[in-house]
Amino acid sequence: MLHRLRSYADSVRSSLFFVPMVCVVTAVVLGEVMLLVDAWVEGIHPRLTATVDSARTVLTTVAGATLTFAGIAFSVSLLLISLASSQYSPRVVHGMFRDPFNKRVMGLVIGTFTYCLVVLRAVRSSLESEGDGIVPSVSILLAVVLGIASILAIVAFINHAAHSMDISKILHRVTREALEQARQGWPEPDPDADAADTGEALDVPDTAVPVRFVGHGWVQNVDYDGLLAATPAGCRVRLDTFAGLYAVQNTPVCHVWPPDAVDDEVEDAIRRAVIVGETRTMQQDLAYGVRQLADVALKAMSPGINDPTTAHDALSHMGVLLADLLRRVPPAQRLSGDRGQSLMVPRATTHEQLVGLAFDELRIASADQPTALIYLLEVLHSVERSLDTERRPGAVAALRRQAAMVHAMSQDAPALDADRERVRAAYESLFTT
Repeated sequence: MLHRLRSYADSVRSSLFFVPMVCVVTAVVLGEVMLLVDAWVEGIHPRLTATVDSARTVLTTVAGATLTFAGIAFSVSLLLISLASSQYSPRVVHGMFRDPFNKRVMGLVIGTFTYCLVVLRAVRSSLESEGDGIVPSVSILLAVVLGIASILAIVAFINHAAHSMDISKILHRVTREALEQARQGWPEPDPDADAADTGEALDVPDTAVPVRFVGHGWVQNVDYDGLLAATPAGCRVRLDTFAGLYAVQNTPVCHVWPPDAVDDEVEDAIRRAVIVGETRTMQQDLAYGVRQLADVALKAMSPGINDPTTAHDALSHMGVLLADLLRRVPPAQRLSGDRGQSLMVPRATTHEQLVGLAFDELRIASADQPTALIYLLEVLHSVERSLDTERRPGAVAALRRQAAMVHAMSQDAPALDADRERVRAAYESLFTT
């Protein structure tokens, strides 16, 4: 249940609807409360009082202006998302939806509009109904304050939106989110632990029953405790999926044995413990952070963009992320339940796979760009220097293999001899001295 709630919370953080909706509800409540306050308050200063006409004019003006501002805010947000998707990578768009500042500004503007509507419906003169007229001066004063705040918020929003397209800020956000997830999901390196970088082999007997996906989508989260609780007493389970894998219908979620205890109810409970969604997230998927940074660098190196400086920026952030991930050990777990159940969780991502994900495609895309190849060598060297060679030999070996392939590719690339010599000199100074 906790993992499912976290998945819902992540969806809410990516929603442009939730915060404005909450602000609209809050504005309705605030409007009703302020009308009650106006009914209780007596002896208001003359400068704060209003006539029926002036009250309607003020509320109509503020409501109309804020509705226009809301349209501007939504338009600018969609424009920025479109530009980021085409200029950098569609993968970075997910993070822009999560920007809390944009959602708060939209919520303030739409909430102000709603508040003005609630108060406006209560304004009436003595000629329009029986009894005294109603001119809620305090509520109107608050509408003016909210209108001014909305104007300032729109100016701040435009300023924030302009700076949010800075590629360094986008890359910094992706790196920060991935590092936060790494600290939560991957343990700190244990100096007394085995230095091997590979996970334990988990064999499955031929009699094991596969529990299969009934739908398809990205595996966003795996509730290990829920999966263990769904396992019948005395059974063993080997998980065959992990966060970041695309689930194809009828492929195995896991294997369970002995087979006699498995029925439809158990299979449904196991499937509910694996949360599948339409988009890939970083909830348990550290490789997705590497994927986003690699995609930005690849986009920058494409012929249509041709921006090696952005590629260098992305590679620098990639070095920061890999330096942290490669010193940690991707978890492989054996969990036990209080009814004799056993859950085996194989290691989803190895250090070698992370290095390949980060550099394989970019190395190929940069084959005819000597300067970009030198950037790659410098980042590989920086990451290697951050690691303990004795504790992480597999990661260091993977980095050195990448560097050797970069050097070999540069020597076969259709480039000037002087450019090939630059790459060769960089390789020798960084990896052979």
